[in-house]
Amino acid sequence: MRGAVIHAPGDVRFETLADPKILHPTDAVIRTAATCVCGSDLWAWRGLEPVGDPHPMGHEYMGFVEEVGSAVTSVKPGQFVVGSFATSDNTCANCRNGYQSNCLHREFMSTCQADYVRIPNAQGTLVATEEIPDEKYWPGLLAVSDVMGTGWWAAEAAEVTPGSTAVVVGDGAVGLCAVIAAKEMGAGRIIAMSRHESRQKLALEFGATDIVSERGDEGIARVKDLTGGVGADSVLECVGTAQAMRQALHSARPGGNVGFVGVPHEVAVDGQELFFSHVGLRGGPAPVRRYLPDLIDRVLTDRIDPGKVFDLTLPLDRVAEGYRAMDERRAIKALLKP
Repeated sequence: MRGAVIHAPGDVRFETLADPKILHPTDAVIRTAATCVCGSDLWAWRGLEPVGDPHPMGHEYMGFVEEVGSAVTSVKPGQFVVGSFATSDNTCANCRNGYQSNCLHREFMSTCQADYVRIPNAQGTLVATEEIPDEKYWPGLLAVSDVMGTGWWAAEAAEVTPGSTAVVVGDGAVGLCAVIAAKEMGAGRIIAMSRHESRQKLALEFGATDIVSERGDEGIARVKDLTGGVGADSVLECVGTAQAMRQALHSARPGGNVGFVGVPHEVAVDGQELFFSHVGLRGGPAPVRRYLPDLIDRVLTDRIDPGKVFDLTLPLDRVAEGYRAMDERRAIKALLKP
């Protein structure tokens, strides 16, 4: 088969790789229907994370089951399935508590920008649709495997409630999906922080009521101005930088909550400052598996359309172009088709 391999910052190649095989009874192998480039993939592309030895890339996926291990009974060959970037058995204590992304047998997916993918913990990770969905739904279903589920977790972690005011920090795919989530959870006001016109338009289409283009202290001041000097009930931090975290914490009202889902890079929280702010802080890798059945249904019933975050579609063998386009902000998110 063929797949994306990163060799060094800025150097992703499409190469011939060994076909994935069933290694454990709990595995499945799927034929990729579509995959994509994630904003978190850009950390290595930009040299902000060590690359090390050349290795495959990609953690978002959906496709057709080709083969299952002997312990897998929840899906069967031929079915169309969507899974999470973090695999889970869906039976351990952490899974039963709703945190499948902290499953005791968790494995993070990392080989999905390829023709075929081995899925560990397939029994608890994959969710099959009742029938093969129309291709018009594929982008939305692919978004559910990570960015939509992560945006949903941001809203849940920040405790968005009906009628509340929510601020979304970040206008990438996760941030835009977080706007959808806040809207679905009933937020009365959604303030999207974005400096890019095309993303601002999509945020408004998804349900944002206000746009704040300022950053840092100016952005915080603008949010305070929009909320009568108090701050927001919920802030959804969808970036992972120190500036974004500071902006989130200072945009929340006393007693408000911050849900942080951007993978942290050089983020440090001052304990004294947090203590006196009365702001709640919760985050981590999104428990996407918990949300999959519900989000798949919302996509297939046309209630939400997170697939709109894919504004560039490429054949899989042009995966490097997808990285470049996202790095240069010519695309929000690149969808790849084998």
